[in-house]
Amino acid sequence: MRERGRNECMSQRISVFSVDNHPLLRGGLAAVINAQPDMRLTGQASTGCEAIRSLRKNKADVIVMDVALPDMSGIDTMIAIHAEFPDARCIIFSTFGYENDIRRALAAGAQAYLLKTTPPSELVDVIRQVHAGNKRIPLPIAVQLAEHYSDEPLSRREVEVLRHLADGKGNRDIASKLFITEETVKAHMKHIFGKLGAIDRTQALVIALRRGFVQL
Repeated sequence: MRERGRNECMSQRISVFSVDNHPLLRGGLAAVINAQPDMRLTGQASTGCEAIRSLRKNKADVIVMDVALPDMSGIDTMIAIHAEFPDARCIIFSTFGYENDIRRALAAGAQAYLLKTTPPSELVDVIRQVHAGNKRIPLPIAVQLAEHYSDEPLSRREVEVLRHLADGKGNRDIASKLFITEETVKAHMKHIFGKLGAIDRTQALVIALRRGFVQL
């Protein structure tokens, strides 16, 4: 009877799966989660593919997912997980609060977006809220999103142009890479300037880097 009661108690705990390629962070997260009376860490992964394979064998109530993984982004990993397990509840746990990543993660179904500077007490509180079916966007993240809420989003092609611009390519090279004309590249740049409020290519690139549309 005592063993049965212990098993029932374990099954009632929130099962958490951690995805991060930094061993020290995984270890710290495991310690925090396993110290909670209502939680247990059921698995860990260091890559997106490893996470998907593991979750096929052992599902978890809440997945804590880093964005920067070696093989694929955490957001793409989350999308792949949702394709197989639509009810999966994911918390994006990132070093960076890039606006583009935040918007993409939330649009793809993340229940929360937290920075790794989040105190452990807040992290476990968010895990409980997400497990209960709620969403959680911390105030600094919400303020950042609100700052550009009414801005017209960049199209996928405009982001591609910016990424090639970040690589130091001129209009002719960008046109060649994207199989479009130089005039089309110039038109994309004009739209990018307008959407970002930039006056030239350098300022557009600085703003795009700050908001996470491109990374160097």
